Amino acid sequence: MNYFDYKAAFSRNIGWVTEAEQISLQGKRIAIAGMGGVGGGHLLTLARLGIGAFNIADFDTFEIGNFNRQAGATVSALEKPKVEVLADMALDINPDLAIRQFKEGVNETNIDNFLKDVDLYVDGLDFFAVSARRATFAACQRLGIPAVTAAPLGMGAAILVFLPKKMSFEEYFCLEGCDEQEMLIRFLIGLSPAMLQMGYLVDPSRVDFLRHKGPSTIMACQLCSGLAATEALKILLNRGKTIVAPHGYHFDIYRNRFVRTWRPGGNRNILQRITLRVARKILSRTDAYGE
Repeated sequence: MNYFDYKAAFSRNIGWVTEAEQISLQGKRIAIAGMGGVGGGHLLTLARLGIGAFNIADFDTFEIGNFNRQAGATVSALEKPKVEVLADMALDINPDLAIRQFKEGVNETNIDNFLKDVDLYVDGLDFFAVSARRATFAACQRLGIPAVTAAPLGMGAAILVFLPKKMSFEEYFCLEGCDEQEMLIRFLIGLSPAMLQMGYLVDPSRVDFLRHKGPSTIMACQLCSGLAATEALKILLNRGKTIVAPHGYHFDIYRNRFVRTWRPGGNRNILQRITLRVARKILSRTDAYGE
């Protein structure tokens, strides 16, 4: 017997949203690519917000190295597909959820199906998944789907929102024609023009672009989920001010700082070009390039 009751389950949201808005959220579908560090948290947070349907994608399985930050990473989940584990966790929150699972991950061949009937895309892809991320954001732009990316940085998070008919992901990050290492640097600096996290990176040798490795914290991942869900609420309910690229913001709890960023032209901006040059020099003196 199913004792679940949607209105009762999410009644404590009422007050911050109206009853009519809560029912509206129940009728929304959100796509999330990546069920790891931030993606799994996005799914569970948005499920508790009362979103009624999801398209989720990930080709990976859980391993012991995921335990420090990933919502579904437990001993019982080891070697199990992330997308299946997180779908079960979300359904345990709301058994009435409509969840489409893309167990092969997201790629250029399934992207339109992944984004079918979607009201919003929330980015949960691994930092190093450059090709998949570019393809997904390009498809969102083409299909007129709002997209939110929340980057876990140190013990903080940075947010960028891309809306239809506004500055696109590609226009902001300027990745065309770059090799992978340059794209990763441009993605990092574009996400975090303020670079608040760099002041307390105690072991730069742990940043390794060549081997697709970098340090992470659960605090940053959970911050991302809260910030992204708030942006999702504002976009889906069409209320509150949404900061749209080339504007963004970075909140770092360790440094107790909140910075709004504005980079007209994205990575073509003179300030960004200077920051990129500095970042290349710093990374060249560490093991970031695997040298």
